[in-house]
Amino acid sequence: MPKFATVTKRLLLGRPFRSDRLSHTLLPKRIALPVFASDPMSSVAYAPEEILLVLSVAGASAYVFSPWIALLVAVVMAAVVASYRQNVRAYTSGGGDYEVATVNHGPRWGLVVGSALLVDYVLTVAVSIASAAANIGSAVPFVGAHKVEFAIGAILVLTAMNLRGVRESGTAFAIPTYAFVFGILAMIVWSLVRVYVLGDEVRAESADFQLVEEHGSLAGLGFAFLILRAFSSGSAALTGVEAISNGVPAFRKPKGRNAATTLLMMGVLAITMFLGLIMLARLTGAQVAEDPAHQLIGAPAGYEQKTLVAQLANAVFAGFSPATWYVIFFTGLILVLAANTAFNGFPVLGSILAQDRYLPRQLHTRGDRLVFSNGVVFLATFAIVLVIAFDAEVSQLIQLYIVGVFMSFVISQSGMIRHWTRLLRTETNPAERRRMRRSQAINAFGFSMTAVVLIVILVTKFTQGAWISLAAMAIIYVLMAAIRRHYQRVSDELHEDDDTPPVLPSRNHVIVLVSKLHRPTKRALAYARAMRPDVLEAVTVNVDDHDTRVLVSQWGEQPFSVPLKVIESPYREITKPVLDYVKRVRTNNPRDVVTVFIPEYVVGHWWEHLLHNQSALRLKSRLLFQPGVMVTSVPWQLASSTKVQHRPELAPGAIRRGVHSENHNGTDQK
Repeated sequence: MPKFATVTKRLLLGRPFRSDRLSHTLLPKRIALPVFASDPMSSVAYAPEEILLVLSVAGASAYVFSPWIALLVAVVMAAVVASYRQNVRAYTSGGGDYEVATVNHGPRWGLVVGSALLVDYVLTVAVSIASAAANIGSAVPFVGAHKVEFAIGAILVLTAMNLRGVRESGTAFAIPTYAFVFGILAMIVWSLVRVYVLGDEVRAESADFQLVEEHGSLAGLGFAFLILRAFSSGSAALTGVEAISNGVPAFRKPKGRNAATTLLMMGVLAITMFLGLIMLARLTGAQVAEDPAHQLIGAPAGYEQKTLVAQLANAVFAGFSPATWYVIFFTGLILVLAANTAFNGFPVLGSILAQDRYLPRQLHTRGDRLVFSNGVVFLATFAIVLVIAFDAEVSQLIQLYIVGVFMSFVISQSGMIRHWTRLLRTETNPAERRRMRRSQAINAFGFSMTAVVLIVILVTKFTQGAWISLAAMAIIYVLMAAIRRHYQRVSDELHEDDDTPPVLPSRNHVIVLVSKLHRPTKRALAYARAMRPDVLEAVTVNVDDHDTRVLVSQWGEQPFSVPLKVIESPYREITKPVLDYVKRVRTNNPRDVVTVFIPEYVVGHWWEHLLHNQSALRLKSRLLFQPGVMVTSVPWQLASSTKVQHRPELAPGAIRRGVHSENHNGTDQK
């Protein structure tokens, strides 16, 4: 069974990498772009649709505002991209927004950013996968009917690919990402050629339907609120920009410059595709409704609303279905792979937070393929929970989305303003001061834009589900602060009175636990005598009178000078009588140390663990809490244990730093 598990692991993940191979896993820009920027580039598949969905509440007449809303979103995206180009040059350790906030605002603000980004990364996976299920479901009805199952399967596949390593997953994701970009840009260009060069009429399948208001006419403040809500939903196009700042260590040198260049490439492509799709939606008359059954008048019976991209592809490539399928296929695929941005950002951020003792230290440990595998598994688990809880519905998940990322944007940009202010106090070179002033102005513009968007998001989305994200951030903040206090408390406890020499025990009182007189018991006695203790005794618990009499009789026939003490147990317990006896020994001689030797079997089959050592495990777990008591396991290898010697997972170095191992008889070794 363990051998099968090891072979399966190697087939899925590949051979483990040595630590000195880390430099070989660094990414060139052409691979880093699909690895870290697939989320913001793929968000153009659903962000324009979300704008139209929100505006549909007021009817088709509200669509006239969609280009202006899209243009404003594009301005914000340009400001954020320009701002983060300053971030990645100034902070290259991979801490991203968390490091900027911690250095410039203090640990508490850093923790706020960390909790916000952790929540946002989980939502990135859930929203991207749910959107992929919706897009693929537009062409494949089976997927549309089983969105949750599809989403869970896609997350598991992404998890396996990322556990193989950043470079390998990046190479696998590069072709679909570039194919998606090519397909969207080709669709936009070909639509312009058809309309303005060939004079064709390009009409979406929903263009001839009548889109009516959902709840009657909106006017005044109600309509203004709707416009703001559409803008906040469209701002989902900005998610994932921060992932590059968290992934700077994965870039080849010069890391900061390569990361800044990748950000620029991502920004240009994302803004072009985003504005192009909004323009194309207006050109083709495409419509999407929140409640298509009641809002789309003139739609045929049983009409199922397709996604915006699917409608546009059908309209632009009418009569040439391979191109339509190409766009739909790679859109669905890129939305699945967009979650990869979070799979690269979350583990790195989790590792940094764990290094700062805000998260369990296991998250700072690299796996077989030099990735933070525990972080990858954590992210996948939480994303699956969200997908199941919200039934893989984009319209529900999107309401929880982007709160965290814009909160981190605002705090990070304000931190960068402080960063440049601090440097300007000591910089005397005029050229450098001009460069810093320019960078500070860019970050100030980014701060003002993202602050306005954050306010809009909180106002328009709070009751729609944003409060859930804020509550999750608060819970994670409190949890991480508690973990930090625990680690600090343990550290203080272990290092206090370092200058005071330890007090040596006056005597060593050794107890060997005996159940039967057999070879494991004799080995335990031999080891105990080798310690030359001050007091050595064997102890057995009387749970069966006949067996105890036989043991006492056999013991008397042996040439032992070690006395056998029988502890009565009227309720046939083993653990409590032994504990009570050990406590009495400690009470009578408080300065003595008591060492308890426990013979144990080493077995080779998983099912043998259930048949042996259960009493020993319970007893050890209780003795560990007794002060002044040492517990020593004396192993006896059964014949079945010989197979264990050849298990590759038990080879030297197989257990990595920060991970608790498990010994052969099932007990934890610290």
